[in-house]
Amino acid sequence: MPPHGRSFRADDRAIEGLPIRLVIALVVGVASLGVMMNMLAGVQGLTVEELDARPDPEVVGPGEQRIELTVVDTAGRPVSNATVVVTGGTATLDGVTTATTDGNGSATLSVAPGLGPNQQQGTLEVHIKPPAGSQYADERGNTDILVVTG
Repeated sequence: MPPHGRSFRADDRAIEGLPIRLVIALVVGVASLGVMMNMLAGVQGLTVEELDARPDPEVVGPGEQRIELTVVDTAGRPVSNATVVVTGGTATLDGVTTATTDGNGSATLSVAPGLGPNQQQGTLEVHIKPPAGSQYADERGNTDILVVTG
Protein backbone atom coordinates (compact mmCIF):
# COMPACT_ATOMS: atom_id res chain seq x y z
CA MET A 1 0.00 0.00 0.00
CA PRO A 2 1.32 3.50 -0.79
CA PRO A 3 2.17 5.77 2.15
CA HIS A 4 -1.15 7.69 1.98
CA GLY A 5 -3.24 4.59 1.94
CA ARG A 6 -4.27 4.98 -1.69
CA SER A 7 -3.39 2.63 -4.53
CA PHE A 8 -1.64 3.73 -7.72
CA ARG A 9 -4.80 2.97 -9.70
CA ALA A 10 -6.68 5.65 -7.89
CA ASP A 11 -3.80 8.17 -8.15
CA ASP A 12 -4.50 10.37 -11.20
CA ARG A 13 -1.32 12.45 -10.63
CA ALA A 14 0.96 9.67 -11.88
CA ILE A 15 1.25 11.15 -15.38
CA GLU A 16 1.24 14.90 -14.58
CA GLY A 17 4.75 15.62 -15.95
CA LEU A 18 4.78 12.97 -18.67
CA PRO A 19 2.99 14.82 -21.54
CA ILE A 20 5.16 17.93 -21.31
CA ARG A 21 8.31 15.80 -21.21
CA LEU A 22 7.18 13.97 -24.35
CA VAL A 23 6.51 17.26 -26.14
CA ILE A 24 9.94 18.62 -25.19
CA ALA A 25 11.64 15.40 -26.35
CA LEU A 26 9.73 15.54 -29.65
CA VAL A 27 10.67 19.19 -30.27
CA VAL A 28 14.35 18.56 -29.47
CA GLY A 29 14.36 15.47 -31.71
CA VAL A 30 12.79 17.31 -34.67
CA ALA A 31 15.24 20.21 -34.27
CA SER A 32 18.19 17.80 -34.17
CA LEU A 33 16.94 15.99 -37.26
CA GLY A 34 16.63 19.31 -39.08
CA VAL A 35 20.23 20.23 -38.22
CA MET A 36 21.52 16.83 -39.38
CA MET A 37 19.62 17.04 -42.68
CA ASN A 38 21.03 20.53 -43.26
CA MET A 39 24.55 19.21 -42.67
CA LEU A 40 24.00 16.38 -45.16
CA ALA A 41 22.69 18.80 -47.78
CA GLY A 42 25.79 20.95 -47.24
CA VAL A 43 28.08 17.97 -47.81
CA GLN A 44 26.36 17.20 -51.08
CA GLY A 45 26.73 20.86 -52.10
CA LEU A 46 30.51 20.62 -51.74
CA THR A 47 30.72 18.42 -54.83
CA VAL A 48 29.62 21.31 -57.08
CA GLU A 49 32.52 23.13 -58.75
CA GLU A 50 32.46 26.83 -59.56
CA LEU A 51 33.22 27.93 -63.13
CA ASP A 52 35.17 31.00 -64.22
CA ALA A 53 35.79 32.65 -67.58
CA ARG A 54 39.20 33.84 -68.75
CA PRO A 55 38.76 36.41 -71.52
CA ASP A 56 41.57 37.12 -73.99
CA PRO A 57 42.03 40.04 -74.32
CA GLU A 58 40.68 41.32 -70.98
CA VAL A 59 40.88 44.96 -72.13
CA VAL A 60 39.37 46.09 -75.47
CA GLY A 61 38.39 49.34 -77.14
CA PRO A 62 34.99 50.39 -78.45
CA GLY A 63 33.91 48.96 -81.80
CA GLU A 64 34.03 45.49 -83.37
CA GLN A 65 36.18 43.10 -81.32
CA ARG A 66 36.95 39.38 -81.32
CA ILE A 67 37.26 37.91 -77.84
CA GLU A 68 38.28 34.37 -76.96
CA LEU A 69 36.89 33.13 -73.66
CA THR A 70 38.15 30.00 -71.92
CA VAL A 71 35.86 28.44 -69.31
CA VAL A 72 37.72 26.69 -66.48
CA ASP A 73 36.80 24.89 -63.26
CA THR A 74 38.31 25.59 -59.82
CA ALA A 75 41.44 23.57 -60.67
CA GLY A 76 41.98 25.53 -63.91
CA ARG A 77 40.91 22.66 -66.19
CA PRO A 78 38.99 23.69 -69.35
CA VAL A 79 35.27 22.87 -69.47
CA SER A 80 33.66 21.94 -72.78
CA ASN A 81 30.00 22.42 -73.81
CA ALA A 82 29.48 25.39 -71.50
CA THR A 83 27.50 28.31 -72.90
CA VAL A 84 29.16 31.70 -72.52
CA VAL A 85 26.90 34.77 -72.45
CA VAL A 86 28.31 38.30 -72.78
CA THR A 87 26.06 41.26 -71.93
CA GLY A 88 26.57 44.97 -71.52
CA GLY A 89 27.56 46.06 -68.04
CA THR A 90 28.60 49.69 -67.72
CA ALA A 91 29.57 49.57 -71.40
CA THR A 92 26.81 49.27 -73.99
CA LEU A 93 26.34 46.25 -76.20
CA ASP A 94 23.63 45.71 -78.80
CA GLY A 95 21.85 42.63 -77.52
CA VAL A 96 23.39 39.53 -76.02
CA THR A 97 26.24 37.51 -77.52
CA THR A 98 26.51 33.77 -76.86
CA ALA A 99 28.83 30.92 -77.81
CA THR A 100 29.46 27.32 -76.73
CA THR A 101 32.90 26.15 -75.62
CA ASP A 102 34.72 23.52 -77.65
CA GLY A 103 36.73 20.54 -76.39
CA ASN A 104 39.47 22.90 -75.16
CA GLY A 105 36.99 24.99 -73.16
CA SER A 106 37.33 27.91 -75.61
CA ALA A 107 34.69 30.00 -77.32
CA THR A 108 35.21 32.92 -79.69
CA LEU A 109 32.75 35.82 -79.72
CA SER A 110 32.41 38.93 -81.84
CA VAL A 111 31.21 41.95 -79.89
CA ALA A 112 30.88 45.64 -80.64
CA PRO A 113 30.95 47.42 -77.27
CA GLY A 114 30.31 51.12 -76.95
CA LEU A 115 30.76 53.79 -74.31
CA GLY A 116 28.41 56.61 -73.44
CA PRO A 117 29.22 60.30 -73.88
CA ASN A 118 32.06 61.42 -71.60
CA GLN A 119 32.57 57.80 -70.49
CA GLN A 120 36.22 56.74 -70.52
CA GLN A 121 35.71 53.09 -69.55
CA GLY A 122 33.08 50.46 -68.95
CA THR A 123 32.67 46.71 -68.59
CA LEU A 124 31.06 43.80 -70.40
CA GLU A 125 29.68 41.12 -68.08
CA VAL A 126 30.42 37.44 -68.68
CA HIS A 127 27.99 34.73 -67.53
CA ILE A 128 28.38 30.97 -67.91
CA LYS A 129 25.65 28.36 -68.30
CA PRO A 130 27.24 25.06 -67.19
CA PRO A 131 26.88 21.95 -69.36
CA ALA A 132 23.63 20.09 -68.74
CA GLY A 133 23.87 17.33 -66.15
CA SER A 134 27.29 18.41 -64.89
CA GLN A 135 28.59 19.07 -61.38
CA TYR A 136 29.40 22.69 -62.30
CA ALA A 137 27.75 25.93 -61.22
CA ASP A 138 28.23 29.63 -61.93
CA GLU A 139 27.27 31.25 -58.65
CA ARG A 140 30.03 33.86 -58.27
CA GLY A 141 30.89 36.70 -60.61
CA ASN A 142 33.21 36.04 -63.54
CA THR A 143 36.06 38.14 -64.90
CA ASP A 144 34.55 41.13 -66.71
CA ILE A 145 35.91 42.53 -69.97
CA LEU A 146 37.11 46.11 -69.61
CA VAL A 147 36.26 48.52 -72.43
CA VAL A 148 38.44 51.67 -72.56
CA THR A 149 38.82 54.55 -75.01
CA GLY A 150 42.11 55.41 -76.66
